[in-house]
Amino acid sequence: MAAVYAHGARRSTGAARIEVRVSPRGRELRIDGTFASWWAPGSPVTGGVWDALAAPVLMLPPARRRSLLVLGLGGGSVARVLRALAPRARIVGVERDPGVLRAARRRLGLSALGVEVVEADARVYLAGLRRRFDLIVEDVFVGSGRAVHKPDWLAGGALARLARRLAPGGLLVSNSLDEAPATARTFAERFPATLCLAVRGFDNRVLVGGSAPCTAAALRRALAREPLLAGTLPRLRMRTLTRSDRAPRSGTGARSG
Repeated sequence: MAAVYAHGARRSTGAARIEVRVSPRGRELRIDGTFASWWAPGSPVTGGVWDALAAPVLMLPPARRRSLLVLGLGGGSVARVLRALAPRARIVGVERDPGVLRAARRRLGLSALGVEVVEADARVYLAGLRRRFDLIVEDVFVGSGRAVHKPDWLAGGALARLARRLAPGGLLVSNSLDEAPATARTFAERFPATLCLAVRGFDNRVLVGGSAPCTAAALRRALAREPLLAGTLPRLRMRTLTRSDRAPRSGTGARSG
């Protein structure tokens, strides 16, 4: 896989090292060596964790897929799947790193998605957020390699604030690694049930909550009606967590975006 775009070097400038690597299969974005985004030109889906982060939008009625937020836009992988599943939606993507946005526009087709891009730190954006969304995808990570993790400010209180920014009937989706058990406990305090998704080949745990119970059965039915994700469905493992269930196992792996 050849690198066709490279920018920054943390050691000398303090900026993240950003690379876009191209192969016959597609293009991947790496941030300080961490696999962050994937795009196969000609297809909006990825077959990976980015599909799992977008898939819960299918549990919303089409009329409720109007306003979507992605915190941690990265190269736009999640936003691309959301655009395919909700073509009329207003999608807002928040990304703090201008170098990531530059690479995504030049090499990953971000500009063609019709996303309202906000260059801002997710914490600052959330502090001033007054708008409500039908779906919020929280996909914020810091660090690199095996040390990639959620920022400390995101635990507990910030997730609760995100839940309050949901429109009635809306869904909150959170991408986790080692933080999955703690995130599941926070979701259990806010929502009647939590849906946990895992994708074969990824250590991420995708947690979904909302005012109406989110169940594995409901998502399976929705996915069965969506041909775009037919290739991803066999790779997904789904489990409905109630408040009495054991939290999902944590993992280590790649950030997404």
